[in-house]
Amino acid sequence: MKKTVAISMGDYNGIGPEVILKTLSNYSAENVAPLVLGHEKVLRHYDNSGDHHTVTKPEEALPGKVNVMNCVEESQVEITPGKINKQAGACSMEAVAKGIELCLSGKADALVTAPISKEAIQKAGYDVPGHTEFLAEKTETEDFMMVLANEDLRVGLATIHVPLSAVPSLITQKSLVRHISILDKSLKQDFGRSSPKIAVLGLNPHAGDGGIIGTEEIDIIKPAIIHAQQNGIEADGPFAADGFFGNRMQNQYDAILAMYHDQGLIPFKALTFGTGVNFTAGLPIIRTSPDHGTAFDIAGHNKADHQSFESAFLLAVQMAGNKNRASD
Repeated sequence: MKKTVAISMGDYNGIGPEVILKTLSNYSAENVAPLVLGHEKVLRHYDNSGDHHTVTKPEEALPGKVNVMNCVEESQVEITPGKINKQAGACSMEAVAKGIELCLSGKADALVTAPISKEAIQKAGYDVPGHTEFLAEKTETEDFMMVLANEDLRVGLATIHVPLSAVPSLITQKSLVRHISILDKSLKQDFGRSSPKIAVLGLNPHAGDGGIIGTEEIDIIKPAIIHAQQNGIEADGPFAADGFFGNRMQNQYDAILAMYHDQGLIPFKALTFGTGVNFTAGLPIIRTSPDHGTAFDIAGHNKADHQSFESAFLLAVQMAGNKNRASD
């Protein structure tokens, strides 16, 4: 059965179109039809070979082709690689919105989002900190979380794009129980892990050192772990983050729950060498993206490494397969 994987083109002045084209030029599967959402003018600019299949409906997308569906007006497309402008910001978000619509209607099986510029989308009037929050809003999802994944390592975040000063007030027993549950369900449903093991990191240095450096581990994090265990989830911790990764304990677990953005993303990116994928767990649709940004400094120079985007695309295909098997 054919699977259609929608791809939002990202900010067309960044490296999104380049990594999309590099990925799809190396990919061919009889039952997977990639569908780029944006405008054919963008693909022509970055690849003038003309080997693109323009469709008006997602059903027309063909396996083995670089299919593109125009979902923005050509007059909105002003390509100036490396430059930030509101037109590109608006187009990038309109492409994401179209991808969400196709997935919710069942016309696409997954969505892969190329990088957006937070500054450009703000200029275009979008008051959201990033993809994850926009996806949750458009799918009316309250319980969601950002997960960074590659073949051997998965890191979920208890808080996402918030100032570090706001993190402690957002770490509650209720929120952690919810995030551990979302992560457990996603490991089973999306990643095909039948009996997943989850490690939970502490908030403070040395995981509070028995309450000497902070009591959140004792008062909040440990009770949340115990609650999860009582509900049949195999969760351990809280672990001191430096010791956990320093001793390679990540190899013993299917996923790790970090308390804040940099606590999880710094070791993840250091260990995955540019092959990481950003996945939004808890949504009613499958959504993946590369773990890098727009890279305006190299946009238009054909220097972008497409490994992370390729990994995001392949994971979306795999998850679509897992979802279909789970529903059989």
